[in-house]
Amino acid sequence: MSEHAAVVGGESVPVERVETLLAAVPARDPAGTRPEALDRTERQRRRWATQVVVTDELARRACVERGLEPPREISPERVLAVSGTDVADLGSIVAVAVAHSPAARALLAALEGEQRVPEEAVRDYYVRNRDRFLTKDALRRGVDAFGTAAAEDFQPYERVREDVARELRRARGRQAFFDWLDRARAGVAYPAGHEHPGDPAHPDHEHRH
Repeated sequence: MSEHAAVVGGESVPVERVETLLAAVPARDPAGTRPEALDRTERQRRRWATQVVVTDELARRACVERGLEPPREISPERVLAVSGTDVADLGSIVAVAVAHSPAARALLAALEGEQRVPEEAVRDYYVRNRDRFLTKDALRRGVDAFGTAAAEDFQPYERVREDVARELRRARGRQAFFDWLDRARAGVAYPAGHEHPGDPAHPDHEHRH
């Protein structure tokens, strides 16, 4: 087996970093699963863990380039909680990378902070998602936000504007992070057994993030 899990910017990422992460996130072993299926799952887990570690490595380099405070190394031995919502929104690789990597969190925060949300975008979101801004009383009465609702059934725009702007800024920041990651890992090289889990070049590939 190769001694490195990836090559980033001409420098090797030690396979030990992947092994440490794998040890911190135990594999699920459903009763009755066939040995060949378990083998496939473990191969894919290794590829998944490699992507988490590579994301951390790329983020640490990006932080240095941006002059952000030098982050600590990834600390997989202290497993942080990853919510189902984050997995749904970010995909498991990015969600776990953000949970475990101070560098990824720092970069994501910086990207979110750079986003500028125009006033018209905030108001447009408020208008198109009226059901999200019903008052508690209107919700209790089962008011139809797009039908029988009256003006007083909605929270005033001025009251929710900052929350909406924050949510849109967060969404744009996450998209900026995805775009950055796609570009950053384009030049990463992987030895056999550490390819992206969705890489169709290997027989176990599955398109999940």
